[in-house]
This record gives sequence, structure tokens and C-alpha cells, in this order.
Amino acid sequence: MKKRVYTLYRVSTLGQVEKDDIPMQKEACRAFAKEQGWEIVKEFSEKGVSGFKKSAKERDQLQQIQQAAVAREFDVLLVFMFDRLGRRDDETPFIVEWFVKQGVEVWSTQEGQQRFDTHVDKLMNYIRYWQASGESVKTSIRTRTRMEQLTAEGLYTGGVAAYGYRLVKRGRINKRNHEVYDLEIDEKEAEVVRLIFQKYVYEGYGAKRICNYLYEHNIMGRNGKNIPNVSIVR
Repeated sequence: MKKRVYTLYRVSTLGQVEKDDIPMQKEACRAFAKEQGWEIVKEFSEKGVSGFKKSAKERDQLQQIQQAAVAREFDVLLVFMFDRLGRRDDETPFIVEWFVKQGVEVWSTQEGQQRFDTHVDKLMNYIRYWQASGESVKTSIRTRTRMEQLTAEGLYTGGVAAYGYRLVKRGRINKRNHEVYDLEIDEKEAEVVRLIFQKYVYEGYGAKRICNYLYEHNIMGRNGKNIPNVSIVR
């Protein structure tokens, strides 16, 4: 009787979805299962789901697989690489061990079977996710640092443009060969920003008083409504 296989495919960002990382993982897992003489009975995909930022309890697909393991609905859990199961060193190693204790074999197409026959097996399992967790932390630091650098350079990094600016395209291309937006001063809004600065710094107005002043002079926000107190505080 062929072993019944569940597969899990995961990518952390939508950019990876665009690069077809999920189909690549599927192809590798299907080929591996065929070589082993196994039968894939169900496939699960997580798109744009971080295995580091999200715990297992927050991942619906993984929760379904765990429920199926308790019900003995499959024999093998197959992933492209083990870090597709997660990247949390305080959680993922124990989830893998939990599956094995349920009688489920856990396999990676690139790393083979994760066993727990010896203390060395358990140690290697933990070290794998400790390394994966560390790489995720480093990636987060690099991303945050670069975003701070771009902001300091006055470049647009996403979201709604701050009041006083508008988004324009000037031919700047990112690493994905996509044209991206730059920030440009919106003179009409900039006049309001300068007025607020004048009132606050030189005339001693507080946020609430500035808000009332703008209302009395019919100076509205970008959406055509009164500029709220919290926006001025920011």
C-alpha cells in the first residue's frame, strides 16, 4: 500500500509568489513523491505567510494538517525544505517532533527525513531552526535599515504620501525592473504645512488651537474634511 502524503508549500512574501516559488516547490515535491512510490493525497499552499513572524496557531493551513495528523489521514508530511514548516526556533522544532510522535514521517526533498531516534537527531533538528530563525532576524534588520536609509534620503518607501507631498514617476527603476514612485512637494499642501509650522513654532499655538484655526479659515485636508487634531500632533 502506498504511503499517503500531505505536502505544504509556503512563501513569505507576495514577491515570491510572483517569482513562481510555489510551482517550483510543487514540482520538486511531486517528483520526489513519485521517486519514493508515494501518493500525494492533498496539497496545502501558504502565500505571503511568514514562517518567522506568524506562529503555528496563526497559520490555518498548518492547523488543518495537524488536525489531519491526529485523525491519521496521511502518513508523510513532505516539504521542499524544512524551513517551509517555519522559522521559529522556540516553536518549529517541537512542531516537527509533534508530527513524528503522531506517527507521521516528516520529509524534505532537499534534506531527507527528520528523525528523532537519538539525542543527536533532536539536536540537529533544533540547530536547523535556530539557524533559520537567525537568518530571518538578519533579514528583518537589513530590510528595516534600508527602509530607514531610503526615508532619510527622501525617497518613497510605500504607503500614503505624507501631507505636503505627492507621488510622481521620474523613471527610477527598482531591482525588479519596475518603475517606482518618488516624492514631490505639493505646493498647495506645503503652504498649509508651513502655516502649521509658523503657528506652532513662532506663535505658540498648540495642536487643538491650530486645528480650530484651520477650521475657522476653511482650510481642509486632502480628503476635503477638517484636518484632525491627531494629524497635527504627528
